[in-house]
Amino acid sequence: MNFYISAQGFAKESMMTNIIGAVINIILDPILIFGFNMGVEGAAIATVFSQAVSAAWVILFLMGTRPSVRLQKKTFRIEKKILMPCLALGASSFIMLSTESLLSITFNHSLAVYGGDMAVGAMTIITSVSSLISMPLNGITQGAAPLLSYNFGAAKNDRVRKSFRMIFTTCVVYAGIGWILIMLLPRTIASAFTANTELLDYSVGAMRIYFACTITLGFQISCQQSFVALGQAKISLLMALLRKIILLIPLILILPHYISNQVFAVFIAEPISDAIAASVTTIMFFTRVESILAKGPQNRQIEA
Repeated sequence: MNFYISAQGFAKESMMTNIIGAVINIILDPILIFGFNMGVEGAAIATVFSQAVSAAWVILFLMGTRPSVRLQKKTFRIEKKILMPCLALGASSFIMLSTESLLSITFNHSLAVYGGDMAVGAMTIITSVSSLISMPLNGITQGAAPLLSYNFGAAKNDRVRKSFRMIFTTCVVYAGIGWILIMLLPRTIASAFTANTELLDYSVGAMRIYFACTITLGFQISCQQSFVALGQAKISLLMALLRKIILLIPLILILPHYISNQVFAVFIAEPISDAIAASVTTIMFFTRVESILAKGPQNRQIEA
């Protein structure tokens, strides 16, 4: 429900939802884990409690008088004409998130077969580092999506273009900085997740391969999420499928049969899929965006 807060222009209040939960979790973790000697169970309780407090904050805010769209009984009726476009636009985000589990299974299984525990351990570190790149990029695009949607609906195309340029530039620059740091300081970054010297040595090489095209994520995510903000459900869904389902998972399974270094083959699947998917998504967006804007708000029906 936090999206309903940010979509109404309450950016600070929306941010507080996450801050409240994070701060409470950080405070409770050491108290329950070490103070009450509850271990992992204490960490779980801290997480659930902090999430509950965040949820209560959202509900109380949306039931107040400040939002123009509030939680009211009369607005809870399900209407097909509203529900179906929402499902269509949300499908790409759903696929991006849900396929992470399938992708992790594929990666870990292949690495366990070809590289053993050391390769799987390196992949665990890589996954953690990857989230430091992808999560902020998703946060940037999700936070800016209401700007694109509002101005598109108001037929303010110049502001749509300006908003997209801001999103695109920010994402590419952030991904670029992340890529540079990983390429130059892989050992320093990996050491935050393990003290095992052998695993560190292994992870350094694996990270340089896996993150070789990480900068392209800035292109991919900014353009794909902008498709969602402009109501282009079909294209966004296709772009979400392209990187992971159409390219990455098949490459993980196929490349080890054609490259002698099979562990290298598994890791190299990521930059190959990143480069191809980003190129296709970026070209698709820049070739279609003007025609989307030209249709105007009077023809902005969701392409479901």
